[in-house]
Amino acid sequence: MKKCAILSMDSLEEFEAYDCLIEQPLLALGWQTEVVSWRCTKVNWADFDAVIIRSPWDYQDDMESFLNVLSRIEQSTARLENSLNVVQWNINKSYLKSLEADNVTIVPTLWPDTFDADNLAEYFTHFDTEQIVLKPRVSANADNTFWLKKSHYQDKVTELNQAFASRELMVQPFMADICQEGEFSLFYFNGEYSHTILKTPAKGDFRVQEEHGGGLLTVTPEAALIKAANKTMLAISKLHGDLLYARIDFVRHQDSFALMEAELIEPSLYFNMDDASPQRFADAFVARMANSKPDFANAKADDKNTSLGKA
Repeated sequence: MKKCAILSMDSLEEFEAYDCLIEQPLLALGWQTEVVSWRCTKVNWADFDAVIIRSPWDYQDDMESFLNVLSRIEQSTARLENSLNVVQWNINKSYLKSLEADNVTIVPTLWPDTFDADNLAEYFTHFDTEQIVLKPRVSANADNTFWLKKSHYQDKVTELNQAFASRELMVQPFMADICQEGEFSLFYFNGEYSHTILKTPAKGDFRVQEEHGGGLLTVTPEAALIKAANKTMLAISKLHGDLLYARIDFVRHQDSFALMEAELIEPSLYFNMDDASPQRFADAFVARMANSKPDFANAKADDKNTSLGKA
């Protein structure tokens, strides 16, 4: 029986997680799983054959330490999925620039390096809109994401100064279709399409996460949405090859779809929304491991004491 660590956090009490649904499919395929917090200091990563990043949903609070942990995993004999290289690329939302350069349609975005309240009025003018969204380039769970209205954005200036005092930011027009229709998430395992859900925010909100009251619905994606998602996956594969998992988030925009985010680090994969998806994920994982070389290029086979200490 091979061993796989499911990388998580100290407590998921405030979150909705569904990774327990892959335990039995993986077990039936010869893989025993164990949930391990990325902050745990007593782990010997060489005890595992693989580590799958799943729910470390507080990594944005200490990105450097998180990356150091992933580096230690990759330096061990364990296989990290998705890889550190992918995480380093995806952890800052400026990765959207490279996808846009490959003709992927993204939500229109400005990339100011620092926050300056004096520029807020210009953002509304630039996008010719009454509403904008400011978010950190490194974030999760919609933390420090602000929905501003032109009529009274000044009320948020103090809070914005605090939120972006040491964070790079991005500015986008508010996409009204998120509230009117929702945000589409398409899931790919080992480069193969799995399923699609539609996430809708609670009334009066724009955040689609369940933790913020968002709703979920399994949907069959229309042809234009599949086309946009496949195009995005092709652009990602040019850079990183096929990945164990990817969640591609879209919003309807100008009679088509615009990419909100390509979630390649720790997205919820909503196994609860498609009964066959846990098995598809397990099959994809086992296929990847079977096709891997016994000696991974990044492994230190002689490192028998690789342990996780505080970074």
